[in-house]
Amino acid sequence: MAVPFFNIHHSFNDGAQKSLLARWQRILQHGGFVNGPEVRELEADLATFLEVPEVICCSNGSDALVLALRAADIGPGDEVLVPAFTFFASAGAVSRCGATPVFVDIDPVTYCIDAEHAVSKITAKTKACMAVHLYGYPVDILALAKTLESAAGRPIPVVEDAAQAVGAVHPAGPVGGMGISAGWSLFPTKNLGAPGDAGFATCMDKDVADRMRRLREHGGGRQYYHDEVGYNFRMDSLVAAGVLELLPRLVEFNAARRVGAEHYRELFTAAGLTGAIVLPEAHPGHVYHQFIIRAAQRDALKDFLHAREIGCAVYYPLALHLQPCFADLGGKLGNLPHSETATAEVLALPIYPGVTVAQREELVAAVAEFYAQVGAVG
Repeated sequence: MAVPFFNIHHSFNDGAQKSLLARWQRILQHGGFVNGPEVRELEADLATFLEVPEVICCSNGSDALVLALRAADIGPGDEVLVPAFTFFASAGAVSRCGATPVFVDIDPVTYCIDAEHAVSKITAKTKACMAVHLYGYPVDILALAKTLESAAGRPIPVVEDAAQAVGAVHPAGPVGGMGISAGWSLFPTKNLGAPGDAGFATCMDKDVADRMRRLREHGGGRQYYHDEVGYNFRMDSLVAAGVLELLPRLVEFNAARRVGAEHYRELFTAAGLTGAIVLPEAHPGHVYHQFIIRAAQRDALKDFLHAREIGCAVYYPLALHLQPCFADLGGKLGNLPHSETATAEVLALPIYPGVTVAQREELVAAVAEFYAQVGAVG
């Protein structure tokens, strides 16, 4: 039985496609293709869903992080603490603002930034810390900010990278609403995916949000008048319409991911595989953008599953402090051991809402077969 890693047609099924085509027809009629009324409607609906006052829709998740950093006045000469184990855009956005990413190791259990290690990286130039809700696991932003402030003797704003965490929740407060600002992705494979590339930023302050909206459109509040140099980060109305179509189903989608994650836990435990693999940390607010295991002989297992048409993927194979583009920052193998170990062990399994019980059973049976062959179970 083939087990696809992801299938976009689960979200955009026949019914959703029919409804979306009707939305697109209305856009064709009003002609507002860029930052049209659908974009403003989406901003309002996302603000309600996420329980945050300000949402600024934009071109993609990477640009959303730039807006979020600019909201914290990040610029040349500043340093920003960034976990080394995350998607490139987290650090790339810092560099795009002219600032320097300072790489921090991760907690090996949650894969999120290690607060105590972050403290050790604080300098007089530290302007902010970027916390990534990696794979949909919610970081306690308030506790992180308190730890940083206590160590530094001054507040260090936390910018949230919530690209993989739409719908994640934490008892301390809403994800994306605890830091000074947050960047989110609506890439088609995300929990809330657009029919195209898109993203948005959130913040708690209206004046800051207004500045972010100006930055989104070349830094001007009026056409042809520019208060500062900004960007072309606008969102297409056609894309916004697709997100509006799926947003009412997001709670259902995330619930299905949690059910799938719990089923995987039961299957792997029953198969006696917890000696060969490590299951992800459970958290009631986790939205499982990815279901990540740590696997002995990870690459061989990946090839074994692919040969059986069972989808899986590595997120991420090289830590950011070792990326060639950041070589001038002096990162070396051995600097951040938890991040480096994760790159060699993590494997993402299919977790999108359309994965069936039988497909999960097929996958776990295949994993058991692999470890039986290599003698790594127990």
